[in-house]
Amino acid sequence: MPRIIIPPTEYELTAIRAQGAGGQNVNKVSSAIQLRFDVHPSSLNEGVKARLLALSDSRITSDGVVVIKAQTQRTQEANKREAIERLHELVQSVATPPRARHATKPTLASKRRRLEAKVIRGKVKALRGAVDE
Repeated sequence: MPRIIIPPTEYELTAIRAQGAGGQNVNKVSSAIQLRFDVHPSSLNEGVKARLLALSDSRITSDGVVVIKAQTQRTQEANKREAIERLHELVQSVATPPRARHATKPTLASKRRRLEAKVIRGKVKALRGAVDE
């Protein structure tokens, strides 16, 4: 499947202050990026939208908005690139529909192995009975 490209007009990037360690720099510089992508009005096809919304991912809100926070890099630009890349990876992960599972019959050998195991297990349980004196 070809790579899905999401136009920059469909997501919103916001600079926020990063959390965690970083000394004085983290307290005064808004280098973290929050990316918000609304799935419903996007240009993705309906199948991809449905699979994306069906994911049990904490980054997807109940309203169908994907929220990605990037704060691992020191610069705002690097965090923007990382957030956009993570959005593309998330969408690409549901781009191809799952393959349909076709039921198969168990082989004759596997049936025999199962029955032999049942017989052995039954014998083990039969030996657990009361002991004759």
